[in-house]
Amino acid sequence: MQYLRDINQRNRSAGVACTPSVCSAHPQVLLASLLLAQSRQRPLLVEATSNQVNQFGGYTGMQAADFIAHVQRIGQAHGIDRSLVLFGGDHLGPQVWRDQDAHSAMAHASALVASYVQAGFGKIHLDCSEGCAGEAAQVGDALSAQRAAQLARVCEQAARNPQALSYVVGTEVPPPGGARAEDGAMRVPPTSAQSARLTIAAHQQAFAQQGLHEAWGRVTGLVVQPGLEFGPDHVQHFDLQAPDSLSEVLAPHPQLAFEAHSTDYQKPPVFAALARRHFTVLKVGPALTFAYRQAVYALDALATWLAPQSPRAALAQVLEQLMQAEPQHWRKHYSGDARALRLLRHFGYADRVRYYWGQPAAKSAVAQLMQLLAEQPEPLAPLLAQHFADPVLEGAQTLQSQGFAWPQALVLAQIQAALNPYFLAPQ
Repeated sequence: MQYLRDINQRNRSAGVACTPSVCSAHPQVLLASLLLAQSRQRPLLVEATSNQVNQFGGYTGMQAADFIAHVQRIGQAHGIDRSLVLFGGDHLGPQVWRDQDAHSAMAHASALVASYVQAGFGKIHLDCSEGCAGEAAQVGDALSAQRAAQLARVCEQAARNPQALSYVVGTEVPPPGGARAEDGAMRVPPTSAQSARLTIAAHQQAFAQQGLHEAWGRVTGLVVQPGLEFGPDHVQHFDLQAPDSLSEVLAPHPQLAFEAHSTDYQKPPVFAALARRHFTVLKVGPALTFAYRQAVYALDALATWLAPQSPRAALAQVLEQLMQAEPQHWRKHYSGDARALRLLRHFGYADRVRYYWGQPAAKSAVAQLMQLLAEQPEPLAPLLAQHFADPVLEGAQTLQSQGFAWPQALVLAQIQAALNPYFLAPQ
């Protein structure tokens, strides 16, 4: 992917330049993100994760080609320049099938990466850091790199034009969706320079052993832990005063830069600071669906004032029933007593409620809410100010001028307020 190579080159030469990477399949998150990218005239990486989208449908029911078509339909319906939208695959490896033996899990992973490349994904994050059945939870550099190189070979063979691919590797990969419940509020240490060097060396050697010398030149990103994270009820904020011990690791590798995962909920100055430390890809996902949930729950509260006689069920009640009926999406991520679990299900930073918005009952409840509000006059400013911050209200006014009804404009503006700091970092 030439865009990533260009970003890396600008960053390595000038010490700045980065790009946001949106990891979500939610239609309103995607629409808000694409509209913001267009307004900024900045390319946007849109990434699908292996548990969201895979050859068996993932939790979205989409395969790789379906996801690209899904994003493009949203963009086309709103006049988004297709050249601004770039596609990446996140956490591609055996992770989804890690309860199986390594041979079976890697066979599935091979089919997974081939499907992504054939569908047109250009950025491929090879994540083989987690062990399969009978292995340690986290495997070491050597085995992880060996498996990543095997998958890179599959990608090279599946690609119409391998030169268009960009690979991301790394073994200190934060868990998808943030820290797990058992991690508590413990601070996550940053990757050490020595660990990063060993990881690069292991992958370079593994690629060479597979005869992938040219493909190694297309490895543009290394996932490392900069010292930030979020869990169910806490955010570990990046320390702006912490010494930069990692940048020196990149000196012998001019094509490489770092990729930062789990940057959700960080304060705006962090993104430029990460760019100065050669983090060129800044990934965000749960914070955007968290913002979506904030907006629709706020609209639900507005509806109790604007249409108090409406017979519909409260949105939170509908989602609570869905989450209780199918707890597999949140159970391993939250801990506590019944009261704590109920609150975390709806308001936790891990935002496990995002797994339920696509279910028919949730989609119907949101549609009823939006239709009900669209039939109401726009509320008085003081009532809106009770539920939405000033920057969101200002953004919604702009979106209304572009033709969006006031309820949807507020939803999109809430999401854009969470994403906008990523675009304010230098390109």
